Amino acid sequence: MNRVLLTAQIIERKALRYTPAGLPALDLVLKHESDVVEAQQPRKVAMDIKAVAIGSIAEQLIRCEIGVPLGLAGFLGAPRNGRGVLLHITELNDTV
Repeated sequence: MNRVLLTAQIIERKALRYTPAGLPALDLVLKHESDVVEAQQPRKVAMDIKAVAIGSIAEQLIRCEIGVPLGLAGFLGAPRNGRGVLLHITELNDTV
């Protein structure tokens, strides 16, 4: 299973581009901050994560304001250079 649910805000957004197949694609950097419990201890989590959205979700995200919390769903994959992790956004949820 490779499914990610995340509340995050867009902190960087590149220009809308198109894949060779003609689909809209949008490269983003997201910021997430939360409090979680790990091993019965509270922990603060803060991270920036690179993300991409393809198709209609890219067209929706291009209209979202930078810095506003969003509910996102998707899956993890490797970026083009094969290093690190890239979140592929497949859903935009109104519930934050």
